[in-house]
Amino acid sequence: MESFGTRLYRAMAERGPLCVGIDPHPALLARWGLPDDLTGLARFSEIVVDALGDRLAVCKPQSAFFERFGAQGVAVLESTIRQLRDSGALVLLDVKRGDIGSTVSAYASAYLEPSSPLYVDAITASPYLGVGALAPMFDTAAAHGGGVFVLALTSNPEGSSVQHARGADGRTVAQTVIDEISQLNAGAQPLGSFGLVVGATVGDTGHDLSRVGGPLLAPGLGAQGGTAADLRTVFGRDLSAVLPSYSREVLNAGPDAAGLRAAVDRVLADCRAALGSGS
Repeated sequence: MESFGTRLYRAMAERGPLCVGIDPHPALLARWGLPDDLTGLARFSEIVVDALGDRLAVCKPQSAFFERFGAQGVAVLESTIRQLRDSGALVLLDVKRGDIGSTVSAYASAYLEPSSPLYVDAITASPYLGVGALAPMFDTAAAHGGGVFVLALTSNPEGSSVQHARGADGRTVAQTVIDEISQLNAGAQPLGSFGLVVGATVGDTGHDLSRVGGPLLAPGLGAQGGTAADLRTVFGRDLSAVLPSYSREVLNAGPDAAGLRAAVDRVLADCRAALGSGS
């Protein structure tokens, strides 16, 4: 089976280096003139998929905004995932799961096994019970051509107290996470399947990302304050593996499909210019 890293590398080359979140929070539903209920949730998701699914490399539904409606909301999420996959977009489900033993194995089965109704190309994961505790996710992803993006350096102000703390060997927690994911990707070509989440607004943190060998998801662009130009400050000179991620900056242009597409074209042009990607 073709690896997630290979599929992502090709998708970014063909469709451009861009991920767009699907975040149907109450304020956005209201902005679109939609009710904050299952009907609004389904309509919002349908509009986003129809407008953008066939032009994005990666779509990133935020699971929590579907889960808040219970089982029926999860059913909308399942349908949205299927529609996105049918459109040719890779689906990165933002769930930030992290646990140990049989529980993390169950999460791996829920999202990374093809038999699951929630099966996606990749998920986000939290490493703060230890990167090694996520091994069932890594193993399941590798077995089925999936990917895992592990939190490393996040933009929220509370994150630095944990991520910048230093261990006995002098490395920060974040650098330890970075180094362990780098080992998982060793030798992978053209891109490893295990990535990191590094906020676009964290600035120059002094961490070494040069040997990751996998994708670097950069959320926080647009409405959260980050700009495409900030990517060079965060990631340095080699930006080939950076996957910029926007949500509200694009979604605020809805519900008009043409407006959503125009917003994607605009931010993608900004990303191409910042990353040095060709057209």
